[in-house]
Amino acid sequence: MSSPIASPRNSTSRRWWPLMFGYPVLAMAGVLTHRQGFSLAACTLLLTVLMAPALATRRVLPWLVWLGTLAAMGWLWWQDMVGLLLECVPIAINILLACLFGRSLRGGSTPLIARIIEALEGPERLDVPGVASYARHLTWFWTLLTATQALVLAVLLLCAEPGGLLGSLGVASPWPVPAGIAQSYVHLGGYVLIVSAFLLEHVFRRLHLRHIRHPRLHELVVGVAARWPKLVRGEDPASP
Repeated sequence: MSSPIASPRNSTSRRWWPLMFGYPVLAMAGVLTHRQGFSLAACTLLLTVLMAPALATRRVLPWLVWLGTLAAMGWLWWQDMVGLLLECVPIAINILLACLFGRSLRGGSTPLIARIIEALEGPERLDVPGVASYARHLTWFWTLLTATQALVLAVLLLCAEPGGLLGSLGVASPWPVPAGIAQSYVHLGGYVLIVSAFLLEHVFRRLHLRHIRHPRLHELVVGVAARWPKLVRGEDPASP
């Protein structure tokens, strides 16, 4: 039997996703050097990677959206405002993640963590006592964490001094935050928090559910990354 051929959309995703690691590097370079060019490159890379599967279909609309967004970012760069756009990216990402996790908790839906367990370990794993309830609770945890993170990042964007959005509009900040602390958390601390939460949960899960075998850390990361688009769309991750 011949092996299934990956669709162009899926193969394009696999080729482009590794480039996402360049986004935090470029973003941090923009923050440290105060050069708008690095910020523009970071936003352009992020936009292109996220839209790569749609662009691969060669339909007109995705290309128009991509070109139009690039033109808007170019205008912001011309106005020396790309830094503001860059600071909004982590907020948007956390809002998107909170919506993805939270939407899967609706009645009749399978929690996103349960989908991940089913994809990596098989549907029978959810029948093991304690696993299904843990998956639901963990989905709630990631929903609340990412929603809180988005709120914190929004407050930092508004209240940083100097350079905060409120200060730029001539409005006094109700909770002044030193700009250095705000920038460090937005472009580094927020990512450290998410990675730390992921690692600590991995350790806690092995202790809490010690009666079952768990995927090793690298198996978990690679498996989730490979199946993430289908998991988000609610499709069968095993389907070609």
